[in-house]
Amino acid sequence: MNDLELKSPDPVDTYVGGRVRARRKMLGLSQTQLGEELGVTFQQVQKYERGTNRIGSSRLFRMATALDVPVAYFFEGAETSLPGYSDSVVLDEDTFQREETQELVQAYYRINDPRIRKKVLGLARLLSSGVDEYGM
Repeated sequence: MNDLELKSPDPVDTYVGGRVRARRKMLGLSQTQLGEELGVTFQQVQKYERGTNRIGSSRLFRMATALDVPVAYFFEGAETSLPGYSDSVVLDEDTFQREETQELVQAYYRINDPRIRKKVLGLARLLSSGVDEYGM
């Protein structure tokens, strides 16, 4: 084996791949469906998600479009989750893998009225902050 075969994926590629996987699952897409949208095989999507294959900028742009997120989504939280950066806040990847999370996101996106979606998001933020409307 040569050095390239022994080299593990770059932490940034692994992180971005994890964000791709999390978003794909949130939307209820299979690797095959995402691959078809991007014009690649499901095996290629697997490699992207594991970070073993790097995602080029044009492919990342298409991926963001297919997954209905801005390109920056794939890097959100990276500065606090990757080696060499502050570890005060670490993204819990398990949160995105939970069935409950996926159901919540799917239900949220089934709400057709954007005003109602915004109110649901506001309510979730309020409830998660531990503070009610009276500041208690």
